[in-house]
Amino acid sequence: MIASSVARRYARALLSLGLEEGRFEQYGDELEAVLQAMKASRELGFLLTNPGYSVEQRQGAVGVLAGALKLSPLTVNFLRLLVDRQRIADLAAIARAYRTMVDQQAGRVRATVTSARPLGEDVLGRLREAIARTTTGRSIVLESRTDPSLIGGVVTQVGATMLDGSLRTQLERMREELKNAPL
Repeated sequence: MIASSVARRYARALLSLGLEEGRFEQYGDELEAVLQAMKASRELGFLLTNPGYSVEQRQGAVGVLAGALKLSPLTVNFLRLLVDRQRIADLAAIARAYRTMVDQQAGRVRATVTSARPLGEDVLGRLREAIARTTTGRSIVLESRTDPSLIGGVVTQVGATMLDGSLRTQLERMREELKNAPL
């Protein structure tokens, strides 16, 4: 709980600066790029988050990362602040909170559709339209995933709401009903 409130505080501060400059979307993309770089290079993530390294060493890593990713000066200063305050390990939570705030600012909703097989663009388009109607016309960022264990149907998650229309879940419900049915 404390970590999430700290993450929201840092994200809110970055968002307010991004709104002033009109570059809030760019800063979110840059945070995601830094996270991807940290995932791709475990050594980089270890160097940045390990307090065994000096602040100067970790700041040097931020500088190298900034040059490689061509980060904006504000993002670089933000990362340096996180290193100084021993909060760089919270970067993933900060980026999540930031993305949520940016989506709210831009009037977007993120949704995930999981199906047993890949869905075609026409089906994804119809799902996007249906979700947009239920979210009062906000624009939808739809992510499509596959999970063969679903057998058929789709599972849709919009924010905290999950709609499970998978065949697997329906079979599980029938199984429970049959187990609990009186003889």
